[in-house]
Amino acid sequence: MAVAEGADNPAQERRMGLVLAASAAGTVFEWYDFFIFGSLAAIIAKHFFSSAGDVQGYIFALLTFAAGFFVRPFGAIVFGHFGDRQGRKRAFLFTITIMGLATVAVGFLPDYAQIGILAPSLLVAIRVLQGFAIGGEYGGAAIYVAEHAAPGKRGQATGWIQAAASLGLFLALAVILTTREIMGEDAFAAWGWRIPFLFSALLLAVSLWIRLKLGESPLFRKIREEGRLAKAPLSEAFFRWSNLRVVLIVLFALLMGQGVVWYTAQFYTQFFLERVVKVEPSTVNLLILIITLISAPLHMAFAVISDRVGRKPVMLFGLGLAAVSFFPGFHMLTQAVNPGLASAAATAPAVVIADPADCSFQFDLIGRSEFKSSCDIARSALTSAGIPYRNEAAPAGTLAIAQIGNLPVQSVDGRHMAPAELAVQKAHFAATLRAALDASGYPRSAAPNAIDVPGALAILLVFIIAAAALYGPQAAALVELFPTRIRYSALSVPYHVGVGWFGGFLPATAFAIVAATGNLYAGLWYPVIIAGIGFLVTLFMLPETKGRDISL
Repeated sequence: MAVAEGADNPAQERRMGLVLAASAAGTVFEWYDFFIFGSLAAIIAKHFFSSAGDVQGYIFALLTFAAGFFVRPFGAIVFGHFGDRQGRKRAFLFTITIMGLATVAVGFLPDYAQIGILAPSLLVAIRVLQGFAIGGEYGGAAIYVAEHAAPGKRGQATGWIQAAASLGLFLALAVILTTREIMGEDAFAAWGWRIPFLFSALLLAVSLWIRLKLGESPLFRKIREEGRLAKAPLSEAFFRWSNLRVVLIVLFALLMGQGVVWYTAQFYTQFFLERVVKVEPSTVNLLILIITLISAPLHMAFAVISDRVGRKPVMLFGLGLAAVSFFPGFHMLTQAVNPGLASAAATAPAVVIADPADCSFQFDLIGRSEFKSSCDIARSALTSAGIPYRNEAAPAGTLAIAQIGNLPVQSVDGRHMAPAELAVQKAHFAATLRAALDASGYPRSAAPNAIDVPGALAILLVFIIAAAALYGPQAAALVELFPTRIRYSALSVPYHVGVGWFGGFLPATAFAIVAATGNLYAGLWYPVIIAGIGFLVTLFMLPETKGRDISL
């Protein structure tokens, strides 16, 4: 069955519409959950990691977010095997159910103040379960649509799945922004943040209702009737060199790059605006909401273009644009939204003068480390305030100094202090540092009336164009690269290694790099280098797949 066969048949057209709706519903759900958790990471940190401190608590929240991404490839292994052996429909009925229930559960979860250490443990467990289910979701949706679509319209058909990601982000932002406006910031931060998670119960009900109406994909039915199902799809996909070679090319050419480019454009921009350059959260939500609304037709446009000129040139454009635009774009973004910060950093630069042996890389995966040295305290305070700084070596054994222009502020060494004394000393240091920052012209937050909204949107649009050019044609390209009998496994596992691991760990990694270096833009090296690698591997090793026969 294909779109072309039913072009003049209303029943066939309705069925294809149902196929698209069912497959896109899961993508909407996936990205809705992704964005509400990512957008509310700062609030979640205060509720579930309140004992860890501001900076470290936020890193823990980002790592909890990333935990779901870590298990995605393992979910892809399980559901990929299931989808290749038992069928596409059964697999993505399971994935949507588990994914949806896990998202709703976050809305009911007691926080640290109510049940102590059990709260973050349960939160991590829920995110792991949710990520495990997502491991089988995207591959199933992309394959299901492509296996119904006409050969010349696979990009257009699967483009609806890619555009659905923008719909999920738009819906998440709309729910968050509406709830914030109705409740007020204090009530939202106290308990209203749960409402977006609970709202997902409605998405789950609609998604299940649509998917239960569908049958199996025609290409899977065909190979099952012909007795061509893979007996061991994982072994065939990953232990047969002809297939493994394609998996590795796809991973390094497209999927690592798509993970970091898309997450930088859609998520790291929000983190940067809110946490680094201190724009009011509601303003950030509104900016991202507008740019996300614009992104949906861009995904479709690039998917349709790929049906005409090929997948490869469109995706190369996306990778190249990201690699060359991120550094200048983020510098311009700071100037557009917080010109006072850019001006103060130029006229009164901040410097942390410390013994290098006293400074740690503040990235703790298991929550056991305590960053109490004078250097770590100074760095943490500046990072929390969104102040760029550079590091300068001091003689061994001396206390760190945070120098703001010509104003030195001596830090404290808390390694031998009792917790109560350390809290007092850190508060005193933070107050003294804030006074020096105020005297040097550093704004405490971005002034709303100084924000260049059109300029900020123009910069964000460049990032979104890069992400859409890479993401729009990608589903069709991935389906076309692998044979039907192992398609679910061979597509899903590298997708979630590249996108889940390299993209999912981007926020925590970039944030820790910024905290270590003091350079607000240093974290961008991570996506820029990976996008550059992806561009070169795509250019020289990835084949063009437009027009391939995918029924084999």
